[in-house]
This record gives sequence, structure tokens and C-alpha cells, in this order.
Amino acid sequence: MADPELEAIRKRRMEELMAKHGGGGANQQNASQQKAQEDAKQEAEERRQMMLAQILSSEARERISRIALVKPDKARGVEDVLLRAAQTGGISEKVSEERLISLLEQINTHTSKQTKVTIQRRRSVLDDDD
Repeated sequence: MADPELEAIRKRRMEELMAKHGGGGANQQNASQQKAQEDAKQEAEERRQMMLAQILSSEARERISRIALVKPDKARGVEDVLLRAAQTGGISEKVSEERLISLLEQINTHTSKQTKVTIQRRRSVLDDDD
């Protein structure tokens, strides 16, 4: 094989690898933007946790963390309600576990969903009840 052919093959292969692994300048810029967005999300989540630590007692925080294990969306909603109340001045002291329980009960009455289970039995040709 001649050197120019070998160089052309190497160049094509490098271009393929660069495109595959994001070696281009635009991809690096996109990666830095994505990193900045992730950092901003993480910082916002840290601020959120700090605010919750200020308005919740340790028992209430523990209860919300247990709820988050089972129903993360419900725990997030309760946290949102608490943070909004704190920002508007509705909470003057730390929220106790009892107060959190009453808030959870209020939320459950407003958002109760009825679950209905329907059982359909399939009859097989081999199963004869005759």
C-alpha cells in the first residue's frame, strides 16, 4: 500500500471516530452547556433542601423522606406546598410531624383516586366444566 492511500484511510477513520465520540467543537460546546445545566439543577436542589431543613423539624423531614421512597411525586408536591407557604409567610415556625400529617391528610382528601381492579378470566378449550 502506498503512503497517500494509508494517510487517506487514517484520516477517514479519525474523522469517523471524532464524529462518533463527539470530538468536534460544537459537541464540546454542547457538553459544556449540558454540564452548566446539570450544575444549575444541582444547585437549585441544594437550595431547596436547605430551605426545607429550615422550615421542617427533623421528624417531619424524616417522614417526607420515607414518603419519597414510595411516592416521589407526592413527596415533591408536599415539599412544593410547604415551600410556597414559607415564601408567602404562611409558616412562622418549624413544621412539626403532626402538622405535616394533617397537611398530608388534607392533600389526600383533595386528590383521592379510586382504583378499580377488574379480573377477566380466560376460558381455555381444555377447561371443561361440563
